[in-house]
Amino acid sequence: MFKPLSISLAIAAAFPSFAAAADTLERVVVTGSNIRVTQKEGASAVQVISAKELRASGKASIADVIRSISANSGNSYNEQYTGSFSAGTAGLSLRGIGQKNTLILVNGKRVSSYATAQDLQETFVDLNSLPMAAVQRIEILKDGASSVYGSDAVAGVVNIILYKEFSGTKLGAQAGVSTEGTGQNERSASLQTGFGTLRDDGYSVVLSVDAQQRDKLQQSDVGWMRAADFRGQNGGTLSWPVTNYTGGQPTQLLGGAQGPLQLTPYDSINPDKSGTVLAYNPAPYSTLIPGIKRVHSSLRGTLRLDADSEAYAELLHSYSRADQTFAAPLSVSSSLRAWNQDRQALDTIPTVLPVGHPNNPGATPLPFVATLFDLGPRLKSDQVTFYRALAGAKGSRAGWDWDASLGRSGSRLEETVQNFVNRYAFEKVLADGSYNFADQSHNSEALRQRLRLSTLRPAASTLSTLDLSASKDLLALPAGPLGFAAGAQWRRERMDSQTSTAVLSGTELRPALNIIDGSRDVTALFAEFNVPVVAKLNLNLAGRADHYSDFGRAFSPKAALRYQGADWLLLRATVSRGFRAPSLPEITNSSAVSYTSVLDPRDPISPTQTRGVTQISKANTALRPERSNNLNLGVVIAPSGNSSVGVDYYRIKQHGIIGTERSDTIIANEARFPAQIARDPQGRISTLYVQYGNQGDRDVSGLDIDLRQRFLGGAWGNLTLNGQLSRVLRFAAPLSEGEAPTNGAGNNHFGSIPTWRGVSGATWDIGAWSNTLTWNYVGAYRQGKRPRERVAAFSTLDANLAWKVTPAASVSFIVQNLGNKRPSWDSSTDFFDYTQADPRGRFASVKLNYKF
Repeated sequence: MFKPLSISLAIAAAFPSFAAAADTLERVVVTGSNIRVTQKEGASAVQVISAKELRASGKASIADVIRSISANSGNSYNEQYTGSFSAGTAGLSLRGIGQKNTLILVNGKRVSSYATAQDLQETFVDLNSLPMAAVQRIEILKDGASSVYGSDAVAGVVNIILYKEFSGTKLGAQAGVSTEGTGQNERSASLQTGFGTLRDDGYSVVLSVDAQQRDKLQQSDVGWMRAADFRGQNGGTLSWPVTNYTGGQPTQLLGGAQGPLQLTPYDSINPDKSGTVLAYNPAPYSTLIPGIKRVHSSLRGTLRLDADSEAYAELLHSYSRADQTFAAPLSVSSSLRAWNQDRQALDTIPTVLPVGHPNNPGATPLPFVATLFDLGPRLKSDQVTFYRALAGAKGSRAGWDWDASLGRSGSRLEETVQNFVNRYAFEKVLADGSYNFADQSHNSEALRQRLRLSTLRPAASTLSTLDLSASKDLLALPAGPLGFAAGAQWRRERMDSQTSTAVLSGTELRPALNIIDGSRDVTALFAEFNVPVVAKLNLNLAGRADHYSDFGRAFSPKAALRYQGADWLLLRATVSRGFRAPSLPEITNSSAVSYTSVLDPRDPISPTQTRGVTQISKANTALRPERSNNLNLGVVIAPSGNSSVGVDYYRIKQHGIIGTERSDTIIANEARFPAQIARDPQGRISTLYVQYGNQGDRDVSGLDIDLRQRFLGGAWGNLTLNGQLSRVLRFAAPLSEGEAPTNGAGNNHFGSIPTWRGVSGATWDIGAWSNTLTWNYVGAYRQGKRPRERVAAFSTLDANLAWKVTPAASVSFIVQNLGNKRPSWDSSTDFFDYTQADPRGRFASVKLNYKF
């Protein structure tokens, strides 16, 4: 679908006039450098997704477009990650080494990270907050670029470039529906309008607005997941939670079948057990994809100051809302907790039926487990407001090209939850016996309302920036001009992620919190030289010195060689050193209470099933930055103007990776970590304690293969074939601190990292029709803990038939997942890996565009 091009084809796609004649080439800046050049190819591989390719994809959001590239090999999340503190968001993880190692820019400048952290520690830019209608092209630098951009560019850079000029008005509308009867509909609309040109009028103004709405998809809406019964799958089980029992014995039933509870043979859930238990189907309480509403807007104005300079200003603004069923109603048990603000720890809330309670027929207090179904499912809604205001000026003076800008960006979250449980009301009804756990139909609505709790969690992230840069040709060398660029940057990062007053007061049962309160200043100086060594050999040298107010200094050098061996042959190589600064949640005043699923072979009740436990995470002010060494080698062969083959090798070696001990490592070595595991009186794990630290190293390497062929067929139209294929050769890191590295390529030791991932497209343009067929491929991988269990390869076909009805109007017929392929079964996630696929099945849309 996308042209995976070398920079030569990238610039040709972005600026078609460049390909017309070599002697009319203009000087441009391509992502990854500050120096204007006329070379159509550079020393670093850049993939460009043009506006035409954005339309051909049929996708309605930037996130869907970027996340489909083959270099997004793993460990990135979109709104399918409903259990996170960043629900409804989408990020990108080039090379699979985490969203925090991929830098997202808009028009070459930074934007604020999301209001809170993903997985407690990853700060990232939410792609769902960025506008789609305003995008002219997207440049993806798949090479380390800390020497130019600083921290978080270890794996690469995505530069989203918006229209600077646009004439006329364009309207668009799209509507789609799942063909599988899931009830999921999607609607989107867009407006783009602009007037004025710098050349003729001395100014330009462009306004873009787009909106998107999509219905929520529940697990119970998808046929093969509706029953939550996966016993027919390799390693699958009947994934029904066991509840409503007493005395720590699941077969000692508390009441009978009620609401969704069913009498179930215990061995159907746990083959090592016998008897009958009360269990329920969790599918109706699980959201696979939240319902979303989004509105994005972009306004840019440019004013020519004189023949050689211009002023510009831009404003980005978006509102996003994601609604989901957060979880089934709360289950109360011996692991029930509430936050104690004074101790900065969790208090255990006794869950024991007192003597005389209607549900306790005995003469002694009776421990119990019960799910409060009559309170209803727990619901979550995340509302996010994002903005960036940027103003600056640029131009040429005395041979210098210069640019100066000042910006402010922010992301604000308001997360509301409903049908959580009030700890003090629960303690009261437990003590006075007014709540019937065994037959909840007897409870009054007034009593239920006293137990229900709704809360608000606020969070905000802000970024202030000042950027200054200048470049010029210093002198003429025999092989060409010596290019030079230098600049300075300052930015202030601030994150204030709080929790609800109900959590801080200890009112909310089973609280989750991610408190982050910190800020820092970053200053940087950078310089870059482009040296034409001989006629066909260029050397680029860059260096950047960063100073962080919280941990100190970092220096990032880079050297790149570009050798044009012939008109049809390019060889390139880069070597660089980079770093990732500890994120604010990792190094500043922060603490988190979250819930994770673990497999505990010593669990007395469900040793073969994963079970939810509490995890408490702490920051570490003594953290050092992660350091990295990058190597990239590439060759581009272009036999003709219509053909291109590119092969690039990359290697990233990171040192001092910041993380915590894995939960399975702690459990497997409990004697080594006695203070990090807390068990309840039954012997079941209740809490894990972890702290961030600089742990082992990581070594990642692989290949990118980029192909393109265009056939000119005259009356038969033109056919363009293109493809990108990424092969992960190595993804090695220790499973636990101090251990030898384990290779995670082709398995899910470190999140699923398929060995192969590819995207291939064929576009046939004939007359008024432009037809695109895209093949998306995710290779197989093995279970890290079950090496004999293999997750099958997964591929889908997307089709887009676009018909230009009139010069002003067009209609497109779009089908995603044409063959209605089901995601591959992955027992480690209960269903499938949502970082690699989605469960919607075939999805058909119609899109209308009109320009006047």
